[in-house]
Parts: sequence; structure tokens; C-alpha cells
Amino acid sequence: MSGNTAVAKLAIDGGEPVRREFLPYARQSINDEDIAAVTAALRSDWLTTGPRGPAFEGELAAFTGARHAVAFSSGTAALHGATTAAGLGPGDEAITTPLTFVATANAVVYVGAEPRFADIDPGTLLIVPDAVAAALTPRTKALLPVDYAGQPADYDALRAIADAAPGGPLTIIADASHSLGATWGGRSVGTLADLTVLSFHPAKILTTGEGGAVLTDSDDFAAKLRRFRNHGIATELAARRDWTYDMVELGYNYRLTDIGAALGSSQLARIETFLASRRELAAHYLQRLAGHELLDPPVVVPGADPAWHFAFAQLRLDRLRVDRGDVYRAMRAEGIGVNVHYIPVHQHGWYRERFPGISMPVAEAAYERLLTLPLFASMTTADVDDVVAALDKVTTAYAKV
Repeated sequence: MSGNTAVAKLAIDGGEPVRREFLPYARQSINDEDIAAVTAALRSDWLTTGPRGPAFEGELAAFTGARHAVAFSSGTAALHGATTAAGLGPGDEAITTPLTFVATANAVVYVGAEPRFADIDPGTLLIVPDAVAAALTPRTKALLPVDYAGQPADYDALRAIADAAPGGPLTIIADASHSLGATWGGRSVGTLADLTVLSFHPAKILTTGEGGAVLTDSDDFAAKLRRFRNHGIATELAARRDWTYDMVELGYNYRLTDIGAALGSSQLARIETFLASRRELAAHYLQRLAGHELLDPPVVVPGADPAWHFAFAQLRLDRLRVDRGDVYRAMRAEGIGVNVHYIPVHQHGWYRERFPGISMPVAEAAYERLLTLPLFASMTTADVDDVVAALDKVTTAYAKV
């Protein structure tokens, strides 16, 4: 155990909870500067397609080191833009992880292509490059790794696979929805893949309310992304000389509003503070959970500096007399807002019907053991101590004799 091992009556059984005030797994950090920035946008002449969107994109590109940042109305819209810009279509395949939110694989389906899954490492829960290589077929056109919990995938190994693949080089689309600000081998997320997708949902590293972006060094990809998010129109509004415009391909209205961009710029000004807090909290989790007898903490690989979208633990079910569901319910009764990320994509009903017979044993086993632990920038190490105290209390009560 990581601390007190005395067996106490669980809150779910009528005992005293570890916390009276519920601790959610995620919470946005909004301050007066954010509110002022949004208010200024609301009082301006431009609520959308104005100057704040390009300004936010420029700041995001500068922070990440990418040549281009193209903002979208959501992370899902950004994923759709990335699979479209990569040229995926009917008859193509993209290899991704099963342990992700469904939007990652859905973005492949949106363009008529087929997702293929490659299993994950049991400690990091990141896609395994050897499994990616084994999943290649002549139809593979892209690799779509996910930076689970904010730790970058092994982009060096994935790049070698993409470059050597038959018909390659394949396009690498990084789903970096969790990892803005992370680095791999000293290189920033946003510079590790051909296309890097970000999410600005309130639970993420920074927020625009809802929003996302795609980072790329390719002028061609950036131009395709900008057309795609704006109905397929060839020119942005600010570049037009009169009322005329030309829709040159099929696109969508996936634009981020100036209101969202204003919030994003204000948040981005504090991102180093957000990241420092998340890393401090994660380090405290790792220190407190090291050597725990009833769960396994995350594994961080050498050379990675995760952004820590969330923390997680995997229960050692062989040493417990209950399943993850019982632990989940008991933890929430203790005032700790644990969650589970994620139900493997191939186990959802829609995917089971259309892509039957898929077996991803490591991802499936991890899912049965997983708990997402609270982690957000305004948390304190005392909050982490509460989470660990609740974990100790619940797992001790449920341990096999």
C-alpha cells in the first residue's frame, strides 16, 4: 500500500467519506483575464471569421513550433479535417489504437476509409509500433496514434514504419488531444507527425469552450484544412476583395468562433503554468502510488515529458475480490470523481456490427482494470493525497484475504 492500510468502513456502506466536497476528474481553469478576453470579443464587431481566430492560430503555432495551426470548432472536426487532408477515402485503411475516444476511429470512417486497430503497451497504454507494423496492408494509407493521457507515442519508431511501408511514406496523423505541451526526445508535440490534432474541450490542457486545431508544417495540408473547415471555399473571408467566392470542393462549417479564439489566446498565455501544475500533480501521484500492492500506476518512458491530461491507475484484479465497477462506485462515494478512459472502440455496438471478430487482448484487459484519476491545473497535492487515501481505503477493503 502507499499509506495507511487500516481497514475502514467504506462510505458506500455508510462510513465517513474521505472527502465531503466532491473532487471531479477534470475541471476547466477560468480566470478574470479569460472572462475579459471573451467579453471584449462579444463587444467587438466580430463574433466569428474575425481577427481573433488567426491571432490564436499564430500563437498556437509559435508555442508548438509548427509552421501552421488551423483552428476548428471541435477536436472531432479537427480529426475529420486531418483525415480528409491526408487524402483518406474509400478503399484506404488507417491504423489506430483501440483505447481512445470513438472520434479517433470515427474520423477515418467519415471519409469512407476503414480503421484497423493495433494493440497497446500494457504499462503506457500507447500503441505498440511492432503491432502497427504487423497490421500494415497494401491498403494502409495513414497511421493514427493517440497520445494517451498526454504521453506522446513513439513517433521515431512510427516514422520508420511509415517511411518503409509498401506504397509509403504513409501519413502520420497524431491524435494529440491529450498532449498539447508534451515533448518526445526534446521535440514538441506538433512537430512529431505530418498532421497533429488538438482538442480544446474544457477537460483538456487549455479550453476554447469547444474547439480543436490541426498543426502541420505542410503548406498544402494547411490550405486543404482551411478550405475544408470553411465549406470548401477557396479563400478566407479576410482575403476577399468583393462579394465573390468559389467553392472548389466539398467542405463543412467547422470554424472556431472569435469568442472561442479569444478564450484560447487568453488560456494559451498561461499554458506553462497549467503544464507545470499538471506535472507536479502527476509526479506526486507517481511517488505516492509507487510499489502499491493493489494497483499499477502509469509507466512513463525515458525521453517523454507528458502533458498529463489525466492520471490513471490499473487495478490488480487478481488481488481484489470485486471488479472495477465496484471500485469505481466506492471511490465516488468517497468523494473522488474517478472515471474510465476508454471503452475500447471495437467493443462499441456500431463497430461490433460493422467490424466483427476484432480481438485486442491488451486493450481489453487494460479496460477492465482502468480508473481515471482526477487531475486538473487548479488541483493541489493535498487533493492527490485524498485520492490516494481513498484508493488505499477502497482497495484494502476489497482485497482478497
